[in-house]
Amino acid sequence: MSQSERVSTLLKTMTVDEKIAQLYGVWLGYTEGGVVAPEMDTSADSAPEFGDIAANGISQLTRVFGTKPVLPAKGLATLIGYQKWIRDHTRLRIGILAHEECLTGLAAWTATTFPTPLAWAATFDPGLTYEMGAAIGQSMAAIGVHQGLAPVLDVVRDARWGRVEETMGEDPYVIATLGKGYVEGLQSQGIIATLKHYAGYSNSRAGRNLAPVHAGPREIEDVFLPPFEVAVLDAHVRSVMPAYVEIDGIPVHADHHLLTEVLRERWGFEGTVVSDYFGVAFLMKEHGIASTLDQAAVASLVAGLDVELPTGDAFRAPGFAQAAAEDPIVAQALDTAVERVLNQKEALGLLDIDAEIERLERLLADVPETLDPPAHRDVASRLAAESIILLDNDGLLPVAPRAGLRVAVVGPNADRGAALFGCYSFVNHVLMHNPGVDPVIAAPTIMEAITAEYPDAIVTYAQGCTVRDMDTSGIPEAVAAAASADVVVAVVGDQAGLFGKGTSGEGCDVDSLELPGVQSELLEALLATGTPLVLVPVTGRPYAIGRFSDRAAATIQAFFPGEEGGAALAGVISGRINPSGHLPVSVPRTLGVLPYSYLHPKLGDPSGVSSIDTTPQFSFGHGQSYTSFDYTDFTAPKQVPTNGWIEASVTVNNTGDRDGTTLVQVYGRDLAASVTRPLRQLLAYARVEVAAGGSRPVTLRIPAARFGFHDASMRRVVEPGDVQVWIGWDCDHAATPIAEVGLTGPTAPITNDTPRLAEVVFD
Repeated sequence: MSQSERVSTLLKTMTVDEKIAQLYGVWLGYTEGGVVAPEMDTSADSAPEFGDIAANGISQLTRVFGTKPVLPAKGLATLIGYQKWIRDHTRLRIGILAHEECLTGLAAWTATTFPTPLAWAATFDPGLTYEMGAAIGQSMAAIGVHQGLAPVLDVVRDARWGRVEETMGEDPYVIATLGKGYVEGLQSQGIIATLKHYAGYSNSRAGRNLAPVHAGPREIEDVFLPPFEVAVLDAHVRSVMPAYVEIDGIPVHADHHLLTEVLRERWGFEGTVVSDYFGVAFLMKEHGIASTLDQAAVASLVAGLDVELPTGDAFRAPGFAQAAAEDPIVAQALDTAVERVLNQKEALGLLDIDAEIERLERLLADVPETLDPPAHRDVASRLAAESIILLDNDGLLPVAPRAGLRVAVVGPNADRGAALFGCYSFVNHVLMHNPGVDPVIAAPTIMEAITAEYPDAIVTYAQGCTVRDMDTSGIPEAVAAAASADVVVAVVGDQAGLFGKGTSGEGCDVDSLELPGVQSELLEALLATGTPLVLVPVTGRPYAIGRFSDRAAATIQAFFPGEEGGAALAGVISGRINPSGHLPVSVPRTLGVLPYSYLHPKLGDPSGVSSIDTTPQFSFGHGQSYTSFDYTDFTAPKQVPTNGWIEASVTVNNTGDRDGTTLVQVYGRDLAASVTRPLRQLLAYARVEVAAGGSRPVTLRIPAARFGFHDASMRRVVEPGDVQVWIGWDCDHAATPIAEVGLTGPTAPITNDTPRLAEVVFD
């Protein structure tokens, strides 16, 4: 029996209650894990008995491994127990799909913790992101998990937003290419990837979490949707999660246009749409477009939602079953959603529950004690190394290890393991609520890593201050350590957390881009000693650090670099690692320019008609190296068809004395279009490794569709006309002459079949 026949036959035998049971999750034991979702303490049911809620079956199990500290074997045994209950106590015996968070690695005890997505973006390395996704998928598959709630494809517009750390920056194309790598890597292991947060979440007013979004349809289409489009059409993602927000008054969880017309009818998406946690209930509680939970359930289902997570607060409301039995529109939407869920479950083997239980029991027999094997740590190490960004250097770095060197390591993030991790790491997402529990994974602090990196040096440590407390009593000790050192490494920044328990992360929004607490006072005191200072912000967002970086001997930016991040930072400081990271977000000079994106039209640039200078301290794409590069022989065609390819070729020359990697960044500008266009946009990029004194030719084949946009009539097209193409050191500084290219022929429509991604060819 084919999949469609089997599902069709099953659907015909199901009661309304059995159908609805396939459309919601159950979250058991959540009260023991702390608040890890918005308004979880008021939105979730009191923890139910499994048998009471699963009599007709259940769609998903929420976070068996990621709610509280659970060792892999115990969690897997628990999962097997639930599957056996379904086998033994339900008529249809449809297996349960288990999902977990996996943004910085599987969010489970003992699992490898990778850098946060903003750090992935700093690598500009989709291949390595694929490797990470595959490693995460291997861990999930090893313990019987079916679905992961990642990646985040939101486009940064406002650095005040706490969830900046979860994103891959401010450029939709970078997000699309890295997101594609992650999705393909995760799904290569049989795990369903889930795109979030679809769409526009990051454009909330004042950078506040879950605040209203006001964005025009062209901005939604040309900025916020392209990463999701690539993940659906090119990476073939199998699940999508709507955003909590409302856009111009329409909550996305009830937006038929986005969930059905765009996602399914335009892009042909055939997977499942799963709610963000409590997002269906929020239609009543937060958005006010429903007066009861059952009305919220109907609104989301008819709009195109399939599964309510993490529980069935709305879909289990009695009035919803009544509506499904009496209203033909609701009944049809119910059947459609159930069919999608069953199709996905059959593909996962969950319609053969005996076989699934046998599979899980085989896994249990060989379940690893730790989910942090050496191969995964190697991926984490390479990601961390590639993500470190050298923002500025007056020649002090690298500081080679030598006997007698005096190094003062100071600052609130210098000797804290939790400082290396994002808010969706198990350490900061779950263990924060379980004090005293050993994280188990090895994650040397930056202080420990520097001590190991400089075995013959005299390394001293002083905290100076905490991340956000206002206590200055520790600053004199830090100043004394700095004054007696040859070099001071000042490690400042954020503590990731949830809903105000940190300075970065979900619900940890800010109204200032000054470093939290009294860290600015600490830096002023350290700089006043005159000892050469290496400024190391370890953060989840870019801060306005210009007044310190201008006076520091060097500045190194790290975005929560994960369990191997301490070693990566120490290696960059010593020179063992030649830095190759580049900024995926602009570093603003001041809070007053927000919201900001380098993708702005001419009116967004500094000008004489406003006293506000929007020029960033460090521009998107910026990143330095310990060697030097130049670009020669840059060529681009004089003309290409509007449906053709632009081949931009260049020779990359390493003019320094050590091997290194540079980021070739191809930018473009439409000189005259029917609607306003950005002054510069990244068209393509490539990491290029070149030996000292060597050269390497590279060609980037760029589809003309990279110049596409929605015109005045909201048609997505490539218009004929003149465009400019160049290679930049970053978005604001050209590294080659600017080439003018004529896009010729008729206006070309952009369809699902139009190439979206550039190709890199090494000659």
